[in-house]
Amino acid sequence: MSLESKVMDEMKVAMKAKDEAGLRTLRAIKAEILKEKTAANAKDSISEADELKMLQRMAKQRRDSLDIYRNQQREDLAIKEEEELAIISRFLPQPLSAVELRSVIQSIISETGASGPADMGKVMGAANKQLAGKAEGKAISELVKELLAQ
Repeated sequence: MSLESKVMDEMKVAMKAKDEAGLRTLRAIKAEILKEKTAANAKDSISEADELKMLQRMAKQRRDSLDIYRNQQREDLAIKEEEELAIISRFLPQPLSAVELRSVIQSIISETGASGPADMGKVMGAANKQLAGKAEGKAISELVKELLAQ
C-alpha cells in the first residue's frame, strides 16, 4: 500500500473522529506528495525511498521548529509541532537504537577498509545508503567521526 493511500485512509478516520491535529498533519503530508508528483522531472508515482526522504524532511522540520518554539517559550506552537511530529512518525520506520547503529557503522567501516578521519566520505556514502530511513544523518555523521578518530 502506497503512502498516499495510507494517508487518505488515515484522513478519513481523522475526519470522522474530528481530529484537528491529525487532519492538519495528514493534509500537509498529502500536499507534499502532490508537490513531489508535480515537480519538474517527476514521474507518475513516487518511489518508496522518495516517500521516506520526504517524511524524514517533514519530521526534521517539525523537530527544528519545536526547538525554536521551546527556546522562545512558545508552548502553544510547540504543542502543535509535537502533535504533527507524532503523526508523521507513525509513517516512518522504527529508528535504530544507539547500539544497533554503532554495530552497523562498525561493520561498514570494516567493509570499506576505512582507517582514519580521512576516509569519512567513503564511510558516510555507504552508511547513508544502508541506513536510509533508519537513522538521522547527523547521528550517523557523529558516530562515524567518533569511530574513525579511535
